[in-house]
Amino acid sequence: MSALPRTITLPSELHGVRWLRSSYSTGANNCVETARPGAGPLAGLLAVRDSKNPAGPALLFSPDSWADFTAGVHRI
Repeated sequence: MSALPRTITLPSELHGVRWLRSSYSTGANNCVETARPGAGPLAGLLAVRDSKNPAGPALLFSPDSWADFTAGVHRI
């Protein structure tokens, strides 16, 4: 696998995952959604997509990369 984050362009690669939104989301489709693929080569990674475009691409992050990203956002 290439260095993370990696882009998944076909939603079928993440078929059957459960996408989640933050409890802070207003439901206006202006947030990101996350999912954890449970099996196969993507297991253990975190997928992130734009809620306005659920059929569009998603980014894949390792758990450490996602933790670093969210910590950085929190500091802003």
